[in-house]
Amino acid sequence: MFPIIQIGPIALQAPGLMLLISLWIGITLAEKSAKAYKVSTEKLSNLILIALVTGVIGARIAYIARFPQAFTSNPLNMLSLNPGLLDVTGGIAAAIISAMIYGQKKEMKLWNTLDALVPFFGMLAIGFATSNLSSGNAFGMETSVPWAIELWGMNKHPSQVYTMLAALVTLNLLWPPKRDAQPQAGITFLTFIAFTAGYTLFLEAFRGDSTLIFNEIRSTQIVALILLAGTLWMLEKKLSRA
Repeated sequence: MFPIIQIGPIALQAPGLMLLISLWIGITLAEKSAKAYKVSTEKLSNLILIALVTGVIGARIAYIARFPQAFTSNPLNMLSLNPGLLDVTGGIAAAIISAMIYGQKKEMKLWNTLDALVPFFGMLAIGFATSNLSSGNAFGMETSVPWAIELWGMNKHPSQVYTMLAALVTLNLLWPPKRDAQPQAGITFLTFIAFTAGYTLFLEAFRGDSTLIFNEIRSTQIVALILLAGTLWMLEKKLSRA
């Protein structure tokens, strides 16, 4: 793992840096996709920026609400740049709400906008995987395969690399959009969600830190299975109307 990247006297937190790079690439690719899906590039960029800012603020507020004792002795920690002091669920909720409000206010078509955002979501998935790899989070189960990585004195599945490669393949299949045969609005986004849910359902079996229900069932796989089934149903409905 490489949590710190040392460049001369400067020490950079690798997990945060990986996320920032992926966000920048994702925004760039999304802007290039906007025209193909008949979405304003300016509105799309503003929507992403608003969602990111409110997402970070919401993630910090949610973390403070859950763990107020972490800031009692030093309230200035509320302004810390440490990504470990963020609640992902709260951040996602805040980002979605703000994006929906902005999109409705600017009369952005929902499905077209989601299609245009696919490369952003794809790069975000890649960014989280590389960030987890650098920090050692989302680690894999102990294994003896030749490509295992050593972590805490044990050889483990490189589950972060599995996820990164799966996300990269998914993004490569869906971007750039084909100009000669644009699908019905929403097909690209739903296909992306189906692929993501599918590989998550499979790759979760290699994780060593999964949350278990009844000590046997992996909660992430349940969510992925429900999401995959729902997405395939919506895809079938949309394609039948085409």
